[in-house]
Amino acid sequence: MKIYTRTGDKGLTSLLGGSRVPKSHLKIEAYGTVDELNSYIGLLRDHKELDAHRSLLTSIQENLFTAGSILAVEEGKSFDYIPDLKDEFVKELEDEMDKMDARLPEMRNFVLPGGHPIISHCHIARCVCRRAERTVIALSSVESVDDIIIRYLNRLSDFLFVLGRELSLDLGVEEIPWRPTK
Repeated sequence: MKIYTRTGDKGLTSLLGGSRVPKSHLKIEAYGTVDELNSYIGLLRDHKELDAHRSLLTSIQENLFTAGSILAVEEGKSFDYIPDLKDEFVKELEDEMDKMDARLPEMRNFVLPGGHPIISHCHIARCVCRRAERTVIALSSVESVDDIIIRYLNRLSDFLFVLGRELSLDLGVEEIPWRPTK
């Protein structure tokens, strides 16, 4: 099978179900942003500082592939080969955040992203996750979207923030509080 098909040369692509839509369609933007997020999670997984989280990050990538596949399905169609995104995956993120939070100092201010490249990568992934969430919410205003996708993305962005904080602690990087100037 060739990777190129030439069928998208005029700016259209196929949804799962066969209908053709412009590549600028909100549905394509939604699952494309989830795919971008998946690539950032892969970048995080590649860092040795996250060895303890490697299995969870792989699971997150699998869940994002599932979410993207669900989003790519033409409205009104379904496919048995696409797995479900489950509430237990949201709970898994919450449980991991609770474990990390138990070790972290109380947060009294917003913190400036950065301090170490891996921490910055967490914050970039968090921002892409928030964009994916906003795009899926926008899509949900024009067609039916399973709300588990929105909940999962919301919790994942929180997880990525807490993961960045945990890395700051583990790497001995000072969190710089945001202090608004007047």
